[in-house]
Amino acid sequence: MTVSASIVVAGPPVEAEQLWHDASRWASWVDGFGHVVKAEGDWPLDGARRVRDSATGRVVETVTRYDAGRAHALAVEDERVSGEQRVRFEGDAERTRITVELEVEPKQRMPPARRWWLRRRHRDSLRRTLTRFSYELAAER
Repeated sequence: MTVSASIVVAGPPVEAEQLWHDASRWASWVDGFGHVVKAEGDWPLDGARRVRDSATGRVVETVTRYDAGRAHALAVEDERVSGEQRVRFEGDAERTRITVELEVEPKQRMPPARRWWLRRRHRDSLRRTLTRFSYELAAER
């Protein structure tokens, strides 16, 4: 199951990316964020890992690919799902399109209606995160 959301924000990709990777600010814009429980490695470099609490429980995120200024991929896992989140930063000196794609699979079998609900919940969460992120980035400028 794959969901995605994107937004265009003012400013160059480097500004958006720097804020995106600032874990000390995640509570301001990551939907359902609780707090970082454990941090290992140099975020956002390959292999870095964050364990955080969220509205849906404990989430483990491990960087699987970091392409500075362009993209970031994480293996994600919580109690109910596991998968990958990919973030792309595309733009110029004035604007950046940020696209977040979440590809997850439930750990247990689900009927189609529950899968639809899960897909919708994740998509709406990505949209809220990107909207809040745009406000946070605008406040920086």
